Amino acid sequence: MKRALLAVALMTAGVTYLAGAAESQAAAVHRVLFDNSKAETAGNADWIISTSQPDPLNQNANPSSETSWTGALSSWGVALQRTGQYSLKTLPAGNTITYGGSGALDLKNFDEFVMPEPNAPLSAAEKTAIMRFIQAGGGFFLIVDHTASDRNNDGWDSVRIGNDLLTNNGVDNTDPFGFSIDVNNIGTENPVAITSSTDPVINGALGKVRGSIIRNGSTQTLHPADNASVKGLVYRSGFTPGGTTGAFFTTSTFGAGRVAVWGDSSPIDDGTGQSGNTLYDGWNDTAGTNAALALNATAWLAGSGTSTPPPTTPGGGSCSSSELFGNAGFETGSASPWTATSGVVSNDTSLPAHSGSWKAWLDGYGAAHTDTLSQTVTIPSGCTRATLSFWLRVDTDETGTTAYDKLTVTAGSTTLATYSNVDGSTTYQQKTLTVNATGSVKITFTGVEGSKIATSFLLDDLSLKGA
Repeated sequence: MKRALLAVALMTAGVTYLAGAAESQAAAVHRVLFDNSKAETAGNADWIISTSQPDPLNQNANPSSETSWTGALSSWGVALQRTGQYSLKTLPAGNTITYGGSGALDLKNFDEFVMPEPNAPLSAAEKTAIMRFIQAGGGFFLIVDHTASDRNNDGWDSVRIGNDLLTNNGVDNTDPFGFSIDVNNIGTENPVAITSSTDPVINGALGKVRGSIIRNGSTQTLHPADNASVKGLVYRSGFTPGGTTGAFFTTSTFGAGRVAVWGDSSPIDDGTGQSGNTLYDGWNDTAGTNAALALNATAWLAGSGTSTPPPTTPGGGSCSSSELFGNAGFETGSASPWTATSGVVSNDTSLPAHSGSWKAWLDGYGAAHTDTLSQTVTIPSGCTRATLSFWLRVDTDETGTTAYDKLTVTAGSTTLATYSNVDGSTTYQQKTLTVNATGSVKITFTGVEGSKIATSFLLDDLSLKGA
């Protein structure tokens, strides 16, 4: 029996991209993490899909164009989001790249890691984490620039950072991917794609790749004797397609994973971003098919995906199961995008987090006090409700059965639940509540403490998903 096709038309760069997939119930979700922990916004760079981090959906849950999200990579992010087959997150500044940890942004929770022109060096542990992630089956997309493109003047440009990963990673320092990044600076050229009817990046579902652009970038040298899977896909004029020199876009494999490197950040720049940055619109530059190259490569690197989206609702809309809260485990070390009373987001170890190092700590002063924690989210239009879950520990010095200190959970003006000192416990307990709302809604936790004896309300690992 034939499978139905889900056609998603993406009007990007003046081209209609058709994403064909099996019925939505059986189509895989590809989880992609974009890096912003390595000075990707230094200088005029703005290599982010959205200023809302880690979750771009908190800026706009139903993006329709590149301006729906703010960042020079917003076109890339919005195009992926509109296929309905991607779950996108950003690793915010101040975070560490990890693999095998307990954090929500740990690489083990993703199919692909995108590093768009890093400008701060990777620690030894971070390099090992990336290599282990790829080795175990992850996809790694590295975009570099030209030599001496040190945007934050710390002595490290993206070429040096990339080569350091290849030669000093603690996992395999012997040319693991079969390519090195050339220390050069090419001005303005329009490199051409190889001729292929089978390569999944050149002939992907999101467009036919004819070539790309260089607006000050670098190249790669291939070493097939070290890794037979290495393959140049786009080459500078004057160099032999399929040869070992002059490659501008290269793919390879390592262990069970996949790797791609692009020699310039100009092709992924859509010309829009945060105020004050001087940007270049390479995404829509007709001298290359940069959008198709970025999107096809993302799809290839993400592999088969690891989960399935929910079925289409009877009303015709799709209820996304993506996480709606940003910074749901507070591991960014700051409240944003939550709004919280001063001191609520805490890494104080006297009462530890449920996981990681950070949690929300409301009250605990032993005096009359009120703390609040809130975040406004948008529940997708295809959903009829949302499921709110969180881990709660009520640490109290109160005794007896009188509720002196209370934590109230509300969705807009509706009270969902109330907890008190009577619910005291020495461990975290998971709570699950139903939010009967759609569209924009404000989720608020309010802790009110009496005047004498302390009660602390500790929250961690929150989640809100459409249902």
